[in-house]
Formats: sequence, structure tokens, C-alpha cells
Amino acid sequence: MSRPVIHAENLSKRYRLGASQPLAGSLRDLFTGRGASRRASFWALRDISFDVEAGQCVGIIGRNGAGKSTLLKVLAQITAPTTGSAWFRGRVGSLLEVGTGFHPELTGRENIFLNGSILGMTRKEIASRFDAIVDFSGTEQFLDTPVKRYSSGMSVRLAFAVAAHLDPEILIIDEVLAVGDTAFRKRCMGKMSDVAKSGRTVLFISHNMAAIESMCDRAIVLSHGKMIYDGSAAEGVGAYLRSLQDGDATEQNLGNREGTGEVRIRSVTMEDETGDPVEVIRSGQSLSVTMEYEVVGDVSGLGPLAVGLIARSGGDVPLFHHHSRLNGQQFSDLPGRGRFTCTVPRLPLVPGGYQLSLTIFRDTSQGQRVDQVNNALNLTVIPGVFYETHELPHPVHGHMLVDADWSHDVIDDVSVPLDGRKAA
Repeated sequence: MSRPVIHAENLSKRYRLGASQPLAGSLRDLFTGRGASRRASFWALRDISFDVEAGQCVGIIGRNGAGKSTLLKVLAQITAPTTGSAWFRGRVGSLLEVGTGFHPELTGRENIFLNGSILGMTRKEIASRFDAIVDFSGTEQFLDTPVKRYSSGMSVRLAFAVAAHLDPEILIIDEVLAVGDTAFRKRCMGKMSDVAKSGRTVLFISHNMAAIESMCDRAIVLSHGKMIYDGSAAEGVGAYLRSLQDGDATEQNLGNREGTGEVRIRSVTMEDETGDPVEVIRSGQSLSVTMEYEVVGDVSGLGPLAVGLIARSGGDVPLFHHHSRLNGQQFSDLPGRGRFTCTVPRLPLVPGGYQLSLTIFRDTSQGQRVDQVNNALNLTVIPGVFYETHELPHPVHGHMLVDADWSHDVIDDVSVPLDGRKAA
């Protein structure tokens, strides 16, 4: 059996919480032994062990705060573990935070050569890949500008190009690629896939379950700093979805609201067809969105009310707005508290990240808002069965899935071969 290229054994990482003490207090605590007891600690990782073989593409998934970024920082030797150990064999290229590994005062050109030198490459080796790095990053115009003047998007493009093109045996990528535009993220995914197919190793953090399933052959799922699954990517996504059912699975933000305020939306939840709370769902699955409301003002003059669900893409592009008035439904004489539920039987969205907004408005031609919570929920859609072929269009061609049929009618019965040759 071949030796792994990455080995982690009982990795744990503890951070101390709370503000640091003034110097006098710190010295006094040193002699009295009281300082440590006043500072709580937090374990970001607990007893993580695994091996990674050469050529594997491993997705690291979990909710925010699960310990994903901490794990990669320990593996990349950016931070030391509190207990346990990790080692790797081969040259490591990593992109964990915007600007990681760049000297802000140096130009883009100088930082390319600096990073190559850190990886142990000769100047000739770096120069042979220089044009490919610049072309991939699209930063040729700014090569001789200090990187401290780069935008976050420019920094990510150059940093990824450097990390991926300097031939590391191991490539470690955090989800900083979210800073780039859609076209660049697609190119990055393609490059990481190429790196993995060439026999090198990729560790990749993402909340995009579609990317994990399509690119990775293995997934490690973290929850509260502990590893709860290590195996195939498809089953790892399933384990992640099941972990979301522990506690409140929906990340809701009810602060961004507008309206006259007589009725207030108090909570919003998402459920699948089994009634389980979700924040990740497959294209074509049933999705139910429920909002609980409370009457807090005089509603006698409002008249009938309608309710709506609005979906927007990650770029804040409106995709659909389905409201009860479209179905001829209106609501009068509301109780003090109640709930509205909108069920979409076959979710018509391609894989990607979306925001859902909920609205209660007057059922009039003006549709005056009573309460609307914008971007209340984050929804991740992963590949599912919407068409019988199990095929889905790429998000660059649009976000909506349309259920349609094609037909063909003969206009001229003269047959024309599709290979371009003239008929005999």
C-alpha cells in the first residue's frame, strides 16, 4: 500500500476567548495563577484523523464554524495544532484567505517570483510558467502595481493562478473563490479538476454542494470541530444534509425589512417533502417555505392581504416572485398569530446559491407592502432529477428550469445529410 501524501493524527486546535488583560493584570495573574481561570477556551477542532492518497480530490464541508478553515490552516502549517500532528509529502500550494502569501508592498510580478521561490522553484522554472499565470489571472495590466492596490477580486485571481500553476503536488483551496465572478469561478473549478486528474492532490472547502459532488471523489464532513463523515462525495453531501436537521437548519436574517408594519413576520423556515428542515435541496425536489406572523397593529383598514415568495440569485438578480394572488388566494380576518406556507412541488432552479425573501402585501393594484423581509433565507441547490435524462443546464445559461417539450414537423421532404455532403 502506498504512503499517503497527507497524514493527520488526532488534530485538535483550541483558541482562548475574551480580550487580553492589561499588562499589570497579566503580571499579577502570572504570580497568582488567576489569569487562566478568567479566560474561556473554544475547541475549533477535536481529534481529527485521516490520510489522503496522491491524486485524490477531497471536499471539506460543514456549516459555518464547523472548523473547516481551521483544519486547512493547520494542514498548510499556517497555524499550529494544540494537540496531535500532521505531515505531508510534496510541494504545497494554498489559497486560504484573500492576499495570503502576498507581500502588499511588492508588485504582482514580484509576488509571483516570491511565491515560486517559497515553493522551492528556480527562477527559470517560475519564468517558464509566468505567461500562463498572467493569462489565467487576467492581471497583465496591473503586474507592476503593488498588490496593496489590488481589489479583492484581482488578488484572488492572481493568488489562485500562482497557487495552481506553480506545479504543487498538493493544492489547498478555501472558499475565497466566492470573491471572483462567475466566469472566473468556472475556470478555477476546471483548473482544480485538471490538477486532480494529473495525479496531484486537492483539498477544497466549499458550501457549493454541486461543486463538491461533481469535482470531488471524497468528502470529509465536520460539525462543531469533529469529523462526522469520511467517504464518498455523494454520501458526504447526504451526511451534511442530515447534520443540518440538528437544531435550527435555516439561517434566517429578519433585519432587512420594509413595510407599514401592522403585521410582522416573526420567523421563516424551509422544509423538504418529508417535513425535515433544510437549507440545501436538490433541483426538482419539493420545497416548502413557512413564515410565522403576528398582528401588531390595526389591520381593520388594510383589506384583504396576499403573501409572496421571491427568489434571487447570488448576484441579487430576481428569478421569480410567486404570490397568492396568482392562485386567486387572499386572506382576511387574520388571527393574532398564524403561519403561511408556500410549497413549490418541483423546484425549478439549477444548482447554485440563492436568497429567498418573504412578503405580506395589500391585495390591491398598488400592492402596498405590509411587511417584507428581504434575503431572509439562504438556499443552496444541488444537482437533482428535474428532467428524465437527469441532465441539467449550466448556470451560465440561466438559473431557471423550464418544463417543456420539443416537436418536429417536416416542411420539405428533400433529405439533407447532416454531415454536409450532397445527396446522390
